[in-house]
Amino acid sequence: MNLQLPTRDDIHRAFLEGEEAIVGLLSQVGQQVEALAQQLEAQAAILKEVQARLEKTSANSSKPPSSDGYAQPKRTTSLRQPGQKPLGGQPGHRGDTLERVAMPDRTEMHSVVSCGQCGASLADVAATAHEERQVFDIPAIRIEVTAHRVEIKTCPGCGAENRGAFPVGVTGPVQYGPGVKTWATYFQTQHFVPVARTAQILEDLTGQRVAEAMLMNAQRECAAAIAPATAAIQAHLREAPVVRFDESGLRVQGELQWLHVASTERLTDYAVHPQRGQAAMADAGILPGFTGRAVHDHWKAYFRYAECAHALCNAHHLRELKFIDEQYGQRWAGMMAKLLVAIKTAVDTAREDGQTALPADTRAAFDRRYDEVIQLGYARNPRPPPPVATGGKPRGRPAQTPPLNLLDRLRDFKTETLAFMQDFRVPFDNNLAERDIRMVKVKQKVSGGFRTPEGAQSFARIRGYVSTARKNAVNVFAAIRDAFAGCPFIVAANPS
Repeated sequence: MNLQLPTRDDIHRAFLEGEEAIVGLLSQVGQQVEALAQQLEAQAAILKEVQARLEKTSANSSKPPSSDGYAQPKRTTSLRQPGQKPLGGQPGHRGDTLERVAMPDRTEMHSVVSCGQCGASLADVAATAHEERQVFDIPAIRIEVTAHRVEIKTCPGCGAENRGAFPVGVTGPVQYGPGVKTWATYFQTQHFVPVARTAQILEDLTGQRVAEAMLMNAQRECAAAIAPATAAIQAHLREAPVVRFDESGLRVQGELQWLHVASTERLTDYAVHPQRGQAAMADAGILPGFTGRAVHDHWKAYFRYAECAHALCNAHHLRELKFIDEQYGQRWAGMMAKLLVAIKTAVDTAREDGQTALPADTRAAFDRRYDEVIQLGYARNPRPPPPVATGGKPRGRPAQTPPLNLLDRLRDFKTETLAFMQDFRVPFDNNLAERDIRMVKVKQKVSGGFRTPEGAQSFARIRGYVSTARKNAVNVFAAIRDAFAGCPFIVAANPS
């Protein structure tokens, strides 16, 4: 809108026409100024929103670190506070110093053949003592070929031909054994080595070129072999008192699908699905019928499961509060962030002292302070009036600013936000599930995606198996080897 100021002729005409004309002219100018001020205010709000959106990084929002690009995001303050522990190994930490073994696999004797002083022969002189140094090394790796032969005999009585039985699993004239399949699966699922590079590694180490099709078949066989272990993990997750949930995009056949994770300190389960919402969660099989407490972000699909209690990730809240504090200059956001961290510190201290709950008066004080900060936030962010359509009737809901959206969430989901204060089993954040899902994202970063949905699902199942094994201090390589041997690692009942 352009401001149309009255010309000299307009002013002169108004003076000639009298006081009423002058008032009308001034009123017209005032209306234009007011309209222009409203337009400038609206444009300033849009500019502020665009500027705030451009300032979002992984440090102050829920954006993934990969979205930051090559330039490091501006980090004015860190959410991670410096610890009080000294640098280096902590008390009680088990060192990894190489120790001598009592029974070495092989001993080499290095004799003294002559005197170093006079040159006399010492070949027939008995040694009076020995000095030993041990070298730990890996022997040369080679593929061992075992030929399985069964006897064929003809019965002298009836003339029938009889054959011996091959061992279980020996089905083809030539094939790879479980050892090669274990190596292949270990490289691909634990260390995210792509198929072609896994084939190259095996060839470099053993001298045997392994077909890529065999490597992919090995993953499918492993996924089938660990089916009982996967079923046990899912059953324990459904019975756990607290489970973390998260989801992230995954490239499958060049298209976006979704990876869902459910995890505890000792359990991990993954599922790949074309959708992100409730249909995928139902197919994953953990949330339907789950009656514990689900920890997650504010994705609405989780709240459709009313049979369980919910808890929100406060790491997400801290990042959003930091964004509002920095970009909008609102003090209440910094106050709320400090309050959440203070509650976490109190909970951690009480837990270390062996307590199972905060004192009632402490909880009440934190609760009151939480409500006070919310009210400060609302005083700083008045709710906008509803938009008005032609004819003066309200139309739809008014657009809200990010600070007001976060305030509504913290107010309406106060119980879920402070669940960690009421129940010490509930974590402050959802970082465990995010770490678990980040490992599969590393696989995508290395390989670019999955060729088939079946391959993606097989990888997800195996990854859940090896993650659970690692959380339970079970050797991952041994767990995969045992799976191919027909006895996969099955986590004990109620490990959470």
